[in-house]
Amino acid sequence: MVSAVFGNFPIPNQTGDQFVSKAATTAISALFKQTARLEVIVRAEPVAKLLQGSLDGFDFNGKNLLMYSGLRVESMDFSLQAVSIDFGAIFKGQVQLKQPTQARMRIALSEEDLNASFNTPFLVEKMQQVQHQGQPLRFQSTQFTLNADKSVRLQSAIRVGENDPVEIDVTARLQVADRRKIQFVEVTYGNSESEQGLSQTLINHLNDLLDLDQFALDGMQLRVDNLRVQNKKLIFYGIAHVNHFPRRRGNVAAA
Repeated sequence: MVSAVFGNFPIPNQTGDQFVSKAATTAISALFKQTARLEVIVRAEPVAKLLQGSLDGFDFNGKNLLMYSGLRVESMDFSLQAVSIDFGAIFKGQVQLKQPTQARMRIALSEEDLNASFNTPFLVEKMQQVQHQGQPLRFQSTQFTLNADKSVRLQSAIRVGENDPVEIDVTARLQVADRRKIQFVEVTYGNSESEQGLSQTLINHLNDLLDLDQFALDGMQLRVDNLRVQNKKLIFYGIAHVNHFPRRRGNVAAA
């Protein structure tokens, strides 16, 4: 029966699981402006289980991903177990989950990714949604350094109102609150009073801003169990709750 279903499909020499993998890869690729590598592997044994939409596993691996907002991710890996999909939707080029599920995840951002992302209009605009002493802020040349001691250094030139830019230089450690909020803790500020006050305003704003629910792909909630800074990378390990298969949206980081 499986051979009869897939035998008429226009791509020859493809098994059912390969067909579903290809459709899922195409659907996920549409979420990103550019990728170096993106692959979805569907596991089903026996393959006949696909006709009922039953999968033993679903693995997604992406490398050097550029989102439409300009945000960059070095690698993104998700692994789902025993997931159910609407098999008929595959023939329409869609992937639809029959019920919410969850996946193990690993997401890595390189130092270069962080620097590129924090200088995109998408994030600069969000960072500027705060005032200091009643004056609007304008950011220039924000730079992250991931240090060997696992601390993070943040440097930026910030213009307060119409004044000359103030150079800030902050060192901190990162931790996760409520499994989803990235927080700067154990913060060391600059020496001058003006730099300290401005830096504190920025760090407080970033601690409110960096909520993973604001940056996840559509249909997903990311929950972090472990955050590591190593080898010039920021790595998140945890669980992704998947309510529906991600779709591209126009007003989020994935779009």
